[in-house]
Amino acid sequence: MNTIKYKRILLKVSGEALAGDARRGLDFNVINSVCQSIRQCNQMGVQVGLVIGAGNFWRGVKDGADKMQRSHADAMGMLGTVMNAIAVADALEKNGVEARVLSAVEMNKFAEYYTRDLAERYLNEGKVVLFAAGTGNPYFSTDTGAVLRGVEIEADAVLMAKNVDAIYSADPEKDPNAVRYTQLTYAEALAKNLKATDITAMALAMDNDMTMVCFGMDEENSIMRVVCGEQIGTTVKNNF
Repeated sequence: MNTIKYKRILLKVSGEALAGDARRGLDFNVINSVCQSIRQCNQMGVQVGLVIGAGNFWRGVKDGADKMQRSHADAMGMLGTVMNAIAVADALEKNGVEARVLSAVEMNKFAEYYTRDLAERYLNEGKVVLFAAGTGNPYFSTDTGAVLRGVEIEADAVLMAKNVDAIYSADPEKDPNAVRYTQLTYAEALAKNLKATDITAMALAMDNDMTMVCFGMDEENSIMRVVCGEQIGTTVKNNF
């Protein structure tokens, strides 16, 4: 795996993935494994932007449903992404990778305020940039935030590290006849209402002609394999 296909990536990792088997909180064995994969990419000269969800702490739509005003519940989710970003940035530094946390919401005690130009500078310096606090607005998922940041930094691809190994026509754990896709156009994914990401993220990627790869984070060396162009998971584009 010596040939790099994607030289600048936006990697999205779910918060639940960082929790490991406990499903809540932080599993530093999992975090260190992710950081080691990112270090491999970094050492090969790949520029890495990183977005982490907050499901290991709080999911605004799910946990706050019918109990809280949606904007308040989503604000808690944004704060959860900041906690995860700080934890992973710390682990990256311990693994010998320089990292910076940029937040869409001003909180200068904990993170720098996000601007596109600052992110560009850090990426060009070889630092991993962690984009925290989503888009800074309620009613948007971290998937949408990941695509937005990917478009802004002009990434070659948005890599969605998921809990399933690809996009399926249905939940493969519930439907043994679910069809596994290796390639999809955005038009097909939206027409079939496939649950790869939320619709807003998919439409934003389609409008900006962004390549998206959805793959299983648990697969061995999966991040580096995708970066080097190996066909794992599902690749989504406007045209093939």
